[in-house]
This record gives sequence, C-alpha cells and structure tokens, in this order.
Amino acid sequence: MTDETHLTGHHDEIHIPPDDHHRDVTGGALRAGVFGAMDGLVSNFSLVAGVIGAGLATKTVILTGLAGLAAGAFSMAAGEYTSVVSQAEAAKAEIEKEKLELARNPVGEAAELAEIYRGYGMSPEIAQTAAEQITANPEQNWRVHSREEMGIDPDDLPSPYVAAGSSFLFFTVGALLPLIPLFLGFGSVWAVALVSAFGLFASGAIVAKLTTRSIWFGGTRQLLLGLVAAAATYGFGALVGGGP
Repeated sequence: MTDETHLTGHHDEIHIPPDDHHRDVTGGALRAGVFGAMDGLVSNFSLVAGVIGAGLATKTVILTGLAGLAAGAFSMAAGEYTSVVSQAEAAKAEIEKEKLELARNPVGEAAELAEIYRGYGMSPEIAQTAAEQITANPEQNWRVHSREEMGIDPDDLPSPYVAAGSSFLFFTVGALLPLIPLFLGFGSVWAVALVSAFGLFASGAIVAKLTTRSIWFGGTRQLLLGLVAAAATYGFGALVGGGP
C-alpha cells in the first residue's frame, strides 16, 4: 500500500494524505503514559531522597521506595480509569441528549448545522445543501452534530483500560529509576540523584520532542523541577529524622 492516495484529473494530480499521517494526541494513552512516568520518577525520587535524608538504612529506603512505587502505580491507574470513564460517560450522555434533540427538531438542528458550515466559509446554498444531505442520513447525522456542536468524536472516545494500563506501566518504570542505585548497593543520595537526573532530563526531552519544542528546554525544565522537589523532601527528611 502506498503512503498516499492519488486522484487524477484532466490537469493536475491531487495527493490525499493517508488517514494516519498525524500522531494521535487526543487519546488517553499518551497523556496517561507521559504523566505516569514523570509522576513516578519525581514522586519516588523525592520519597527516596527524603528517607535517605532521615538517615534510615538502605534496606529501609528500598522497602519505602517499593511501597511508594506500588501505592503510586495503583493509585494512578485507579485515578486514570475513573477519570476517563467519567469523561466517556459524560460524553455519551451529551450524545444521547443531542440524539433526542435531533429527533424532536430535525429542521432546527439542520439549520444550526448549516450555520456552522457557513462559519467555516461555505456559501449559504452549499452549507444548506450539505446540512440537508447529512440530515438525510440519521446514522451519520448524530455523529456529525456531536463533532461540530460539542467537539466530541463518538468513534474515538478514549479507553479507560488503555489509560489505566498505560499509567500503571509508565509510573512503575519511572518510579523504578531512583531505586536502581540502591539495588546495586549504592546508598548515597548522590547516586540516586545522578540516575534520577538522567531520567528527568530524558523524560522532559521526550515530551518536548512529541510537542515539537526544544528538547534542551523540555529536558532542563523537567530536571530542575524534579531536583527542586527532591531537594526539598531531602531537607524535610533530614530535619524531621535527624539525619545528616
């Protein structure tokens, strides 16, 4: 299969991009994965730094980090599931309301759709014709009205299972990074900070790449935010726990 669909006429060749030539940035997986990884890294880095600051043994620090990983991963997954389910339920309720309005007042709804099309730059005649043709197809009519009036794509609602699974997985990956030096026998906060700093910069750079911003800006910003959070928690742990 070729990358483009070709339409030929008498004069020029028209190239129509394929349906998947843009990244999917509207679903729940990308957002849940990105924030899950960052939350896992920042929260567990801060937690581990705070416990180290309190002067506790490395074994205790590891157990605390693993507990923070498990609690955070399950909490993030549950929160994402509830959030996306609630969002989908609200969208479906609005769609059902729109279906009812279409059944009660098809002429008025068609006029409303024609007005939307005129706002896009169509002539009144073409806008009216387009609205009438869409209204004549009931199965597509409510879909078009959902997209145009409410900005809801009924065929592309985010999956709560994908969002929850993505959040759980990426939070776990992010939260594991600060524990790697501890598993290898390095109990110093500097070893934890070094590995976490690499993860912070990398995660910020990846997000920046996805949003076409500078990877240096995105990576540095995330690095600074994570280090500030961890330093504050380390200081709190040292103050409360009486550590170094």
